[in-house]
Amino acid sequence: MEKCIINDALLLMDTYNEGSRSLYVSLKEAGYDCPAVVIEDDGFLPDGVMSVYGFFLGDFKAVLGEKARPKYFNEIRVPDYWEISGTNNNGKVQDLHKERGRIFYAEPKHKRLVKIVDWYDERGIVRSSDHYNRYGAVYGRTIFNSKGQKVNRSFFSADGREVIVENFVTGDIILNEGNEVQIFRNKTDFILHFFVRAGFKQSRIFFNSLSTPFFVSNRLKAQANKRDILFWQEPTGEEIPGNMQVIFNGEASRTATVVVQNKASYEKLISLGAKKDMVKKLGFIYPFAKENKHRPEALICTNSDNLEHGEEIIKSLPQMHFHIAAMTEMSSKLTGLGSYDNVSLYPGVKPGILDELFEKCDYYFDINHEAEIVSAVRRAFLNNHLILAFKETLHNRDYVAEEHIYPTDEMAKMLADVEAAMSDAKVLKKYLQKQKKTAISETVKSYQTVL
Repeated sequence: MEKCIINDALLLMDTYNEGSRSLYVSLKEAGYDCPAVVIEDDGFLPDGVMSVYGFFLGDFKAVLGEKARPKYFNEIRVPDYWEISGTNNNGKVQDLHKERGRIFYAEPKHKRLVKIVDWYDERGIVRSSDHYNRYGAVYGRTIFNSKGQKVNRSFFSADGREVIVENFVTGDIILNEGNEVQIFRNKTDFILHFFVRAGFKQSRIFFNSLSTPFFVSNRLKAQANKRDILFWQEPTGEEIPGNMQVIFNGEASRTATVVVQNKASYEKLISLGAKKDMVKKLGFIYPFAKENKHRPEALICTNSDNLEHGEEIIKSLPQMHFHIAAMTEMSSKLTGLGSYDNVSLYPGVKPGILDELFEKCDYYFDINHEAEIVSAVRRAFLNNHLILAFKETLHNRDYVAEEHIYPTDEMAKMLADVEAAMSDAKVLKKYLQKQKKTAISETVKSYQTVL
């Protein structure tokens, strides 16, 4: 597809979360060549996404060369005789029986790649955090006071130089750039300096947060035709957010359009009196991996053995084959389900096998209690699985049609819907259309019309 440059537009995001990623991917799928910038860098941004702080830190990959790879959890440096241990959720650093540190992983967690290491004092209070990037370098360090409150964070170049210091108490940011030291009163001022240095000062801004990205938009030179756009991805409460009201009142210097990317949030804003001529509903262009092939193959991903009505569902649907995958070893309760002919178990499943299961299956049962693993519901959605869940086990409402979220005492209704879908491809197609409507699945044309 031919790329479209939207009048030198820039996508500015607070963090690279799921909503940010979906928006960035949607713009690319629609053919728009739009630089993407993230303010709060977690060290694991993908290629093509720029970091405000990282812009000043230099090229870690070029400096580190062959050493540029993520740190595995047991590769962090600790004093002699201290012990590192880990699970698929986090790691620990211990001195005999005393916990000295906690290791937090980047997603997906089962790979055990280090993202943050918290270090404790004698009282077990966090006093510092080392922030690792995807090149295995400590690019940031946060210092805490004796009460465990953040005081400041330093950012380092690949060769270990302290380049940026952010004071969380005063809000000041100090930048050591070349031979010059600059002090910025707040994050907005710092980002505006980045805009100048990166050549983005004249850019039109797409942003998905009413905090710092909105402040930056408002501080840039005003536009008579107000071409900046807020992409609203958060739930809406009982009142229109104050900064959004600024937009609706015509008081924002560059923004006059709010694109809402969540169905329930859009409906709530309209009910609260948001100006319809300033609000547009636009979801995402999803990169679906495959079509649903109407196969009676179902997937369940869980690290818990507590599957709501699990055995009953398996027994009630003998024509459906259930693939149950876990990143960890399975308890006897789960392994016991392997006695059914229509069940296959995958304890400690490898990423490649998991990929094959998402491709192989056309149904996903979100019925496990406890935390979701491997972003399973979103992955099931992108693989065009029909997703069914109980209200009590639902992990991600954005991708599940309301009609397929059942109270636990309505298992019979869930089973009836599954049987209807298995027996009639037209019914399955209708259910999948409802699912995509819930997620506001868009086309390239719809994006180009709005933008």
